[in-house]
Amino acid sequence: MSGCASAPEKIPAQPDAPTSEAIVTTVGKQWDTADQKVAAAVSVARDNADKPDVVRSEASVALSYLPTPNAGEVALATQRAAKADQKDYASAVDFGKKLLAQIDQNWAKVEADNREAVRISKLKDERIAQLTQEIERVKRDAAGNIWTMTGAGLVVIGGIVCAFSSPRAGIPIILCGAFAGALPFFFDSPYFSIIAGVSLALSAGLCLWWLFDRVKDDVNKSDGKKG
Repeated sequence: MSGCASAPEKIPAQPDAPTSEAIVTTVGKQWDTADQKVAAAVSVARDNADKPDVVRSEASVALSYLPTPNAGEVALATQRAAKADQKDYASAVDFGKKLLAQIDQNWAKVEADNREAVRISKLKDERIAQLTQEIERVKRDAAGNIWTMTGAGLVVIGGIVCAFSSPRAGIPIILCGAFAGALPFFFDSPYFSIIAGVSLALSAGLCLWWLFDRVKDDVNKSDGKKG
C-alpha cells in the first residue's frame, strides 16, 4: 500500500542562467546612474571653466564614480594636456564615443543572452518534467502489462484444466486470472488505499471470526466428550 501511494522522486530543476536576470537589471540601472552623475558633473565643470574651485569640486565628484586610472592613461592625458592640440582632443572624443557605443552594444548583448539563457533553462525544466511523467507512465504500463499477461495465462490454464480435468479445479484458476488482470485498474484507482485497507480489515475480521469459531467448536467437542 505504501509503495503504491508513494510519490515519485522529485527531479532537481536545471540551474538558472549564469547571471540572474534580476542582477543584470540591477547592475545595468546602477551603471546608468553612475554614468549620468559623472556626465552631469563633467558638464557642469565644463560650463564653469572660469571658476577653478567649481571645476575642481565637480571633477572630484565625477572621479568618485570612476576607478583609479592606471599610470599609462594618466601619462597620455598629461601629454595631451601639455600639447593642448585640438586635433588630439577631437581624436580622443571620437575614440570615446565609439568606445561608449561598443560598450552599450555589448551590454545589450549580455542582457539579451541572459534572457535567452533563462528561457532555455525554463524549457529544459519543462522537458525534464515531461520526460519524468513519461517514464512513470511507461513503468505503470509495464507493471499493468505483466499483470494482464499473468491473468491471461491463468485464464488459459484454467480453461485447459476445465476441459481436460475438472471444472471444480479450473474455475478457481480462471477467477484468479480475472483478478490478476484487474489488479492494474485497482492500482491506478485513486481509491486504491481505501479499497486495500478495507480489504485487509475484512480479511483480518474473517480470520479472527474463523479462529473464534474454530476454538468454539473445539470447546464444544471437548464438552461433549466429557458429558
